[in-house]
Amino acid sequence: AARWLARSGVENIVVASRRGPAAPGAAQLVEELTALGATASVVACDAADRDALAALIDDIPADRPLRVVVHASAVLDDALINDLRVDQIERVLAAKVDVAYHLHELTLDLDLAAFVMFSSFAGSVGSSGVGNYAPSNAFLDALAQHRRGLGLPGTSIAWGAWAGGGMAEGPFGELLHRHGVPEMPPEAAIAALHQAVDHGEAFLTVADIAWERFSVAFTATRPGPLINDLPDVRRLRAAEHATGVEAPDGPESLHDRLAGLPAADRMAVLLALVRAQVAAVLNYPSAESVDEHRAFRELGFDSVTAVELRNRLGLATGVALPVTLVFDYPTPTTLAEYLYAEVAQDDVTTPTALLDDLDRIADGLDVVARDEAARVRATVRLQAMLSRLGQGGGGDDLGRHLGDATDDELFAMVDRDLGLS
Repeated sequence: AARWLARSGVENIVVASRRGPAAPGAAQLVEELTALGATASVVACDAADRDALAALIDDIPADRPLRVVVHASAVLDDALINDLRVDQIERVLAAKVDVAYHLHELTLDLDLAAFVMFSSFAGSVGSSGVGNYAPSNAFLDALAQHRRGLGLPGTSIAWGAWAGGGMAEGPFGELLHRHGVPEMPPEAAIAALHQAVDHGEAFLTVADIAWERFSVAFTATRPGPLINDLPDVRRLRAAEHATGVEAPDGPESLHDRLAGLPAADRMAVLLALVRAQVAAVLNYPSAESVDEHRAFRELGFDSVTAVELRNRLGLATGVALPVTLVFDYPTPTTLAEYLYAEVAQDDVTTPTALLDDLDRIADGLDVVARDEAARVRATVRLQAMLSRLGQGGGGDDLGRHLGDATDDELFAMVDRDLGLS
C-alpha cells in the first residue's frame, strides 16, 4: 500500500506500526519509497492507543498536511465460539475497530482525499473459527458507509488472501486455499484498490476464488443464497449437471442408499461417506487415500477443519452432531460407527434388540401354553429358531436334543438356557 501511494505521487509517507523501525523490512521499505520519489519514515505507534495516535497526527507538518489514511492493521486470534476468551476478542477488536474509529474521529476536521480500510473476506462470508475476526472487519465496512453518509471519503475493501507474505502464510493460508480462496498477486490486489478509490466505492470484496472448491465448501457448511446467483457459480453448477456430477448426499438420499442393506454394508456406506468428507475438507486426492484407522489429528485436522467436517456430515446425515465430533470419535472408523448408531440401525436387528424381543416373548408364553393348538405352533417355531441359533456355535448336538425334546422340555430349555424365566 505504501509503494502504491508513492507511485501515485504522494510525496510524504508515514508508516506506523507497533514495532516501528524495528519491524522486519522497515529500512528496506524506506529505501524503496525514497527511490520512488517520496519522503518516507517508519515510526513506532500503537494506533489502538488514541492519545499516541493523536500525537502522531499532530506531528505531521502543516506544510505537508495529511491527505490520505490507509488502515491496514490486523490481528488473528482464531478460536471456536465456545472457546473464545474475552482477551482474544479484545485483541482483535483493538487492532481493527479501535484503530479505525480513532482514525475516523481524529481526522474529521481534515480535508482528506481518501480514507482506506483493509477489511477481510471473513467479514463478508465468515467461516469456522473467526467469531471475533469477522465482526471486527464487518465494522470497517459499516464505518466506510457511515463516513460516506457524512459526506466524507471512505473505502473498505474486504480482501481475500494476499501472496507475498503476511497473514495468509502458514496454516491460515492453507485453510483458505482448501476452502477455495487462493492467494492473489499483490500487484493485482493493488490495481483493484486503485480502481476502488478512483471510482468512489464505499465497500467491496476483492478475492481470488476457486469456485469449484469454494462453492462446495461454502454450501456444505452454510447453504444459502449469498453466492448462488453469481455467474461463475451458475456456470459451475450447469457444468456439474451436464456431466452428471451430483452434490454431496443429503439425508434423504443417504436413507435411500441404506434402506434394505444388511448391517455390514450400511457400515461400509457410512465409512465411505466419512472418508469422502475427510478428503474434501483436507484436500486429499481421494477418499481412498484417507486411512480409516488413523487419528484425525494425524490426518491433519485442527479445531476449524474439525467443525467443517462436522458441518458437512451433519448436512449429509440430517443429524445434529456435536462440535467435538472428531475428538469424541477420533478415527474415521469410530466416527462411522457413531453415525451408524445415529442413522442406520433403526430397522436393523441388533443383539440387544433381539434379546429384548425374546423377553417380550417370554412374558407371553403363559398365554400360549393355555391354548393347545397355539402351544404346538409356538413349539415348532421356537424349535426352528433354536436350531438356527445352534448352527452358529455348536449346533448339531443341540439340534438332536431339540428333535427328542418334549414340549415341556422345550419350554423349560427356553426359560433356563436363554434366561427368560
